[in-house]
Amino acid sequence: MSKIAVIGAGGRVGRRIVGEAVRRGHDVTPVVRDPARYEGAVRGDVTDPASVAAAVAGHDAVVSSVYTPGVPSGEFFPASARALLAGLTEAGVGRLVVVGLLSTLTGEDGRMMLDDPSAPAEAREFSLGRAAELAVYREHAGPVDWVIVNPPLLLDYEGADTGSYTAVPERYTAGPLGRISPADLALAVVDRINTPGPLRTQISVAS
Repeated sequence: MSKIAVIGAGGRVGRRIVGEAVRRGHDVTPVVRDPARYEGAVRGDVTDPASVAAAVAGHDAVVSSVYTPGVPSGEFFPASARALLAGLTEAGVGRLVVVGLLSTLTGEDGRMMLDDPSAPAEAREFSLGRAAELAVYREHAGPVDWVIVNPPLLLDYEGADTGSYTAVPERYTAGPLGRISPADLALAVVDRINTPGPLRTQISVAS
């Protein structure tokens, strides 16, 4: 059993990650911006290294599933990456799993999916923010072992949970309209804690 902090635990994916981790016997601390709204949660600001450190101290691993629509993605995601890496380093936590986005993965031609003609134009600005986030992680030379779990562009909230998924390092295989349910995504995220696999990289997951 590991002690896991889930940052963004109040979101639609975060709640499922918490549930999956608890189901598998982990001791889970939900971390949210407003803990008064969530039983058993603690407060944490994912863009503030000191706040992150205080929230995750004493844990074995941290999961980040965050999004703030009021802040441009090009500002929010790199800032959150820097704060997470600094906060986890200060707290002595060595494992970080981030829920990302398929558009930062590369295809067989070596270009990012966000530059693929099939990628929705309306998702490009958001995708560029996630690409800037990825650059922060790749530049990290500190002690935090990170992995980014990238689902398709649109999660399948209406589809059936399969209880399984496929995972491919660094490449996207399902295309931008591939599917995965939030529950299956949560399964993939918790697996990165139970059986880490490659670290300091990103993977593509789809059902």
